[in-house]
Amino acid sequence: MPDPVQTPAVRHPAEWERHEATWLCWPHSRKDWPGKLAAVQWDFGEIVRRIAPGERVRILVNSAQHERGVRPVLEGCGADARAVEFHRIPSDRSWSRDAGPIFVVPAGGGRPVVAHFAFTAWAKYDDWQKDAAIPERAAAALGLDRIVPEHAGRPVVLEGGSIDVNGRGTILTTEECLLDPHVQVRNPGFTRDDYAAVFARWLGAPNVLWLGKGVAGDEDTHGHVDDVCRFVNPTTVVLATEPDGSDENHRILAANRERLEGARLEDGSRVTIVPLPMPEPLTYRGRRLPASYANFYIANTAVLVPTFNDPHDREALGILADLFPGRTVVGIHAVDLLLGLGSVHCLTHEQPAG
Repeated sequence: MPDPVQTPAVRHPAEWERHEATWLCWPHSRKDWPGKLAAVQWDFGEIVRRIAPGERVRILVNSAQHERGVRPVLEGCGADARAVEFHRIPSDRSWSRDAGPIFVVPAGGGRPVVAHFAFTAWAKYDDWQKDAAIPERAAAALGLDRIVPEHAGRPVVLEGGSIDVNGRGTILTTEECLLDPHVQVRNPGFTRDDYAAVFARWLGAPNVLWLGKGVAGDEDTHGHVDDVCRFVNPTTVVLATEPDGSDENHRILAANRERLEGARLEDGSRVTIVPLPMPEPLTYRGRRLPASYANFYIANTAVLVPTFNDPHDREALGILADLFPGRTVVGIHAVDLLLGLGSVHCLTHEQPAG
C-alpha cells in the first residue's frame, strides 16, 4: 500500500456538493441483522437503485463469491448495473459512513484525498480490524492520495456519522459522542480545543457547533449527530424535534435547539433552524431503536429518507422535499435496517467529484 502523503490544505465538502460516487458495504453480518439479513439486502438494492441514476455506486464485497450473490439482488431490484462498481475489500460490518473513507478535497482544487482516520468500532466492539483498513485499500484501488490525521502525537479516531459539515468551515458534532470521558472514549484526553484543531487542520472546518446528546436509543454510537441535526445548505439545518414532553427525546432535543439558537456560523451569522419531526418510538425486544428522519442521505439526484411505517413519514418527506427542490426525495423503508442500530445515512458515504 502507498504511504500517506504530507498534509495538504484541505476541506470536507458538504454532502449536497457534486459526487463522483457513493460507497456502500454490502451487508453480510448476521449478528447485526439477526433473522433479517435477506430483507436488509433487498433494502440495499433499493438504495442502489435510487442512487445509480445520478452517480456511480461503489460496493465493497468480501470476495468473488460474495459479489456473485449481490448481482442477482441488484438485478431483481431493477438497479442500473452500468453504474455499479465492485471492490473486493473485506469488512467486519456494513457501516460505510463510519468505517469507509472520508474524502476531502485540496483547497486549491484537484482530485479528492482520502483522510484515513482511525476506526475502533465506536470504542465498543472487538472486531474492527478489517473495517479499519478500508480507507487505505479504497485509496489504493482508486489511485488517490491518502493522509493519516494525527494530533498530539497520535492517530485521531473519528467516525463519519459523528460530524456534519456545511462545506464552508462549520462542523456539527455532539459532546456525548466525542467528549464523554467514561463511555466509548475515542480519543482519551481530547478537549474541545483539541477537536477544533483536528477539524481545522484535517477537514478545513475550524468553526465547531457543539450539541449535547444524541437521540434516545443510540447506545451503539453514543450520540452520533447524523440522527439529530444535519446541514441542508450552508446556512440551514434540520433539527430533530419531539414535542411530546413524556418522550425521553423531548428534553434532549429541546436542549440542542437552545444551543443552536445561540450558535454562529463561520461568518458570524445565525443558523436557520428547520424542525424535523421524530417518528413514534420503535422498539425491538424491549430496546428502543434510534429511529430518526435526520439520518437521510443526499445523493446527486435524490435524497433518500428513512421511513418507519409511521404517521410522521409523510410530514418528514414533505419538509425535506421543500428543502431540496432540485432532487427527488424518496422514502426508504428502514425498520429492518434499524435492527442493526443504524439507517440510510449510516450505510452510505459520498465521494466528492474532483
